[in-house]
Amino acid sequence: MAVIKQKDLIQSVADALQFISYYHPVDFIRAMRQAYEREQSPGAKAALTQVLVNSRMCALGKRPICQDTGIVIVFVEVGMDVRWEAEMSLDDMVNEGVRQAYSHPDNVLRASVLADPDGTRANTKDNTPAVIHYTIVPGDKVNIEVAAKGGGSEAKAKFAMLNPSDSVADWILEVVPQMGAGWCPPGVLGIGIGGTPEKAMLLAKQAMMDEIDIQQLQERGAANHLEELRLELYDKVNALGIGAQGLGGMTTVLDVKVKEYPTHAANKPVAVIPNCSATRHVHFTLDGSGPAQFEPPPMEEWPEIEFDLGDDVRRVNLDTLTPAEVQSWSTGETLLLSGKLLTGRDAAHKKLVDLIDRNEELPVDFTNRVIYYVGPVDPVRDEVIGPAGPTTATRMDKFTRTMLERTGLLGMVGKAERGQTAIDAIRDHKAVYMIAVGGAAYLVAKAITKSTVLAFPELGMEAIHEFEVKDMPVTLAVDSTGRSVHQVGPKVWSARIAEIENAAG
Repeated sequence: MAVIKQKDLIQSVADALQFISYYHPVDFIRAMRQAYEREQSPGAKAALTQVLVNSRMCALGKRPICQDTGIVIVFVEVGMDVRWEAEMSLDDMVNEGVRQAYSHPDNVLRASVLADPDGTRANTKDNTPAVIHYTIVPGDKVNIEVAAKGGGSEAKAKFAMLNPSDSVADWILEVVPQMGAGWCPPGVLGIGIGGTPEKAMLLAKQAMMDEIDIQQLQERGAANHLEELRLELYDKVNALGIGAQGLGGMTTVLDVKVKEYPTHAANKPVAVIPNCSATRHVHFTLDGSGPAQFEPPPMEEWPEIEFDLGDDVRRVNLDTLTPAEVQSWSTGETLLLSGKLLTGRDAAHKKLVDLIDRNEELPVDFTNRVIYYVGPVDPVRDEVIGPAGPTTATRMDKFTRTMLERTGLLGMVGKAERGQTAIDAIRDHKAVYMIAVGGAAYLVAKAITKSTVLAFPELGMEAIHEFEVKDMPVTLAVDSTGRSVHQVGPKVWSARIAEIENAAG
């Protein structure tokens, strides 16, 4: 009979969360490398380059892959013959591990979990509690899968109660384009079929953490209907041409994973949850011999590529920006931003719009300025700021017209597409929207040379900062005429992929 000690479980959870904050799983690195090597879209290839360079930098620097260090999800299989040497409940042990991981002085992780989600939404400060799922199984070991899931990809989860005769593949192909780029493709789609609504969602969450093996499946061929569905969806989703960061390209998904469970004769519950380009999960087993040990991926797993945007870029001085200048930019252009850049996301925008509605003075002058939608990680050691990648811009869509009309704002930087409401406001006010690469937060932070909190310090990571940046790379996603790369790119590349497949066939 294995005796599992309280301190070993706590340390294992804490070590696992630190480990996955800066090491991608090996299967994911290999799949991203293959996607990079086969990519033909210049925009998507540049995005994949940034993700891979960022991944290697994080492995070396032991800092978070993404500024959104996630909500912690834990699957625990407890052997029936296990004995515990513990005073805390299993929930409390897991949460103590989370608390220690997110406050580690050498690699502070961003606390993103809020209590009272439909009320005060107060940050718990230590990213607890985790979402924990238990299974009791035969044996004398404890098997644990720990994941840290970013809010952008979680927000794109979909569920439907299909009719028994409906096609799962057709539904997936309908909803994936609706997800847009907020989940930071390419990544893995986890699909759950059957059971009840909550079971289907749980199956999808478990499925997306399975090992990436679609190439092996392609080589040997499908052995059952679920493998046939995986192959069909892998080909058809990639044929949509959504591509890395939604810019249009060859690879939208690295794999499609499916789990099923028996269901009621009248039902077919189906869920899909994406895992993003900051995929973070690890499995470990406790057998009573001590805390889990984690082996870093060999550095040779990462491709030897340099982050070099070449000469075909436009350098932008944010401190002298004018309306005429931003109106000369074209969708798809690569820009290098230097100068003073404001930050702000959901909570800050709500406060600003409330002040505007009350005709009160704003704490910051936005005239001819650019705002970056970001909630950075706190700095450690000699850092100016911690990893500071973009957050999903669509959450700010409802504030965009007011901000452009009433503040003199010229531009915004975030990730993913803008909705039509925001695009219309951008066009009407001849402003622009730019994207930074989601999943490249440490790389982006290297362009930030100074950071000062200007307003709403009580919001923590959502406070308004002023960053001073040097050659921060962005892509113009919506120009002053309202032309969106996220609308144009996938159309171009879905047609291009069809041409390539027809030529090969």
